[in-house]
Amino acid sequence: MNTDFNADYVDIQEVQPKHNDTLDRPEHNVRITTIGVGGGGSHMITHLSNTNPHHAVNLVAANTDKQDLYTTKAQVKMVLGEKLTGGWGAGMRPEVGEKAALETYEELKLAINGSQIAFVCAGLGGGTGTGAAPVVAKAARETGALTIAVVTKPFKSEGNKRAKFAEEGLKKLKAESDCIIVIPNERLLSIIPPNLGYKDSMRIVDDVLARAVNGMSNIILRGANEGMNMDFADTRTVLSYGGLALMGIGEAKGDEAAIEAVRRAIESPLLDNVDINGAKGVLVCFEINEDYPMSATDKAMELIHRAADEDADIFWGVYIDENAEIDSVRVTVIATGFEREIIANNENPQQPQMTQEQVMQKQAIQKLNDNFRAISPSFKEQNGLLDYELDVPTYLRAGRD
Repeated sequence: MNTDFNADYVDIQEVQPKHNDTLDRPEHNVRITTIGVGGGGSHMITHLSNTNPHHAVNLVAANTDKQDLYTTKAQVKMVLGEKLTGGWGAGMRPEVGEKAALETYEELKLAINGSQIAFVCAGLGGGTGTGAAPVVAKAARETGALTIAVVTKPFKSEGNKRAKFAEEGLKKLKAESDCIIVIPNERLLSIIPPNLGYKDSMRIVDDVLARAVNGMSNIILRGANEGMNMDFADTRTVLSYGGLALMGIGEAKGDEAAIEAVRRAIESPLLDNVDINGAKGVLVCFEINEDYPMSATDKAMELIHRAADEDADIFWGVYIDENAEIDSVRVTVIATGFEREIIANNENPQQPQMTQEQVMQKQAIQKLNDNFRAISPSFKEQNGLLDYELDVPTYLRAGRD
């Protein structure tokens, strides 16, 4: 019961609906909670707090390291398993991170309760992120939220132990999430300038994580804008599809801005060794000036239709950004339910080679500035795929504790 509500008794006849030719615009009531788990996840929350344009997104940081949590910018800060760890961290032990999250399980559910979507962000390979993230995802799903994990796996230079922890944590996280976006830090090296310092390089990693969350938040929360013709049900349909999913954000300016932005959004330097055979569900959001030609966005959508399955459910719409330049386009693409796995052919000798048609399709699409891949937990079981087929090549590990 809401004890803050205090009103005098009103005769029910006084509040009967009256006929009206117009309807008031309903408030957008989709609630999103983003939880950063462990050191890497908490750092992303701070970055998101500095860049997040949506006040409707609830930012939560959950960590076993109380000192690190103190410096995190978040609306809600949670010390995981303080009785167990004393607030000193998990000590690179995933089993401690798991037990710590279980100790704080009810508090986690309370922080997420009432949300339609929950993002669980973590760096896999350490103690807290690896061990606690699957528990946090389980808590989120128990509240009824669509649960999307956004995780990194460790750099190759971080060693085999972290790589092994990351793989084990990812398997557990798949079982507890509706969708997983895996960001390979090793591939991020391809977009990090070689002479960039460590701190600034880690900021790029945080930015990639943040853009994954912001990209989907734009689609969901900006659906209330009069320029948008998608709703939350469309979004949930696409995000709930079984199988592999890809997500990208592209930006461009000029005469062919819409086409170029879409091209950048559907291929990434992170995925330069893969081939996409077609998606079953696609969600596209254009952010444009109100005077940007509709014919240009229609033409850009032809790229999406060619890349997706001919029977794919494709939802798209526009968000009118008053501050956007007239020849500037920003696009977010989420594609799910591919019938075949992406083929990564640089490490595993047993993987099939791409056909000429597949090579031509790959070459027809350009680069994306930030793109991610997601895996439904049911995809492996439904399609009988091997682990190496479900992930970016297994030697690529990305993540922080």
